Amino acid sequence: MTPRRRRAWLLIAPFSAVLVAAACGSDAGHRGPKAAEPATAPVPSTEPVGRIAKVGARPEGIVYDARTRLLAVAVRAPDRLLLLDPRTLAPRRSVALPGGVRHLQLGRPGGPVLVPVESAARIVQVSLPGGATRSTAVRKQPHDAAEATNGDVVVGNEFGRSISVIHDGVVVRTFADLRQPGGVVAAADDVVGVVDVGAFTLSTYDLDAGRRTGRVAAGAGPTHGVLVGGDRIAVTDTRGDRLLVFSLHPLRQVGTLALGGAPYGIATDSDTGLVWVTLTARNEVVGLAVSGDVPRVVARYPTVRQPNTVAVAPGSQRLWVTGTAGGVVQLITR
Repeated sequence: MTPRRRRAWLLIAPFSAVLVAAACGSDAGHRGPKAAEPATAPVPSTEPVGRIAKVGARPEGIVYDARTRLLAVAVRAPDRLLLLDPRTLAPRRSVALPGGVRHLQLGRPGGPVLVPVESAARIVQVSLPGGATRSTAVRKQPHDAAEATNGDVVVGNEFGRSISVIHDGVVVRTFADLRQPGGVVAAADDVVGVVDVGAFTLSTYDLDAGRRTGRVAAGAGPTHGVLVGGDRIAVTDTRGDRLLVFSLHPLRQVGTLALGGAPYGIATDSDTGLVWVTLTARNEVVGLAVSGDVPRVVARYPTVRQPNTVAVAPGSQRLWVTGTAGGVVQLITR
């Protein structure tokens, strides 16, 4: 069976938006609650731990690649992707981007970094460590992207009400049955996850069959998700102040934990199975074990202001948090 014939699954979780330049956006035709947004963080009441470095205006979107030992973060004014030394946070390379970015994912170990450029309606793939780019036009407001096991890149077009499937830099399929797609989750083996934010649901798509295969409710205002243990998706319910856990086989909710603090940014460490979630209203990041029936908090750290995104190294010994309000990145060593 060729890579293009391999079965992949997509999970699409609604991602939110309001009519402000820095927010996710809005669904003008939908009269219900808008998509959830991170809280506007207060000035930190507790000193952030670890190393803090200035990186540029409004950093948001961060990912670590253990193979090349590079930390990628998106910044504004000018719009660019910075490749940083993960320990010193010193810049190693700067890659110009055609517009603003809020979320990053690593396609696979060693790269590329998947960079959905919302304002330009393009997905840019940035190779590591060199920084070469490949750009593909997609639909309006690409918010998140992930690489399936067959090598296809799946992009959630938040205001385009669709997801684009890209093979070798070309859009080969579009699913247009969504209200407001946002976070995209790649699962193990032949499974990809893609996460809808305007409908507050989590859906599965079979790329090979070209159809949606499942859909479940996902809280009061879900925003992002990550794969856990190969067969579960953990989702931040930002408006509901909870972490939700779903099984893929079958697609259903199997766990939840009240967190408070408007949980938003999320990352996972496959080595330990821990999930790391930023609490934007509290300037905190928490680590959670989600393998059992009830998720539980196992670590908690004070962060820089407006911790919208987080990255983690294998083993969960190092975390990086973007301080969007202060133009900084925070390194937490455990």
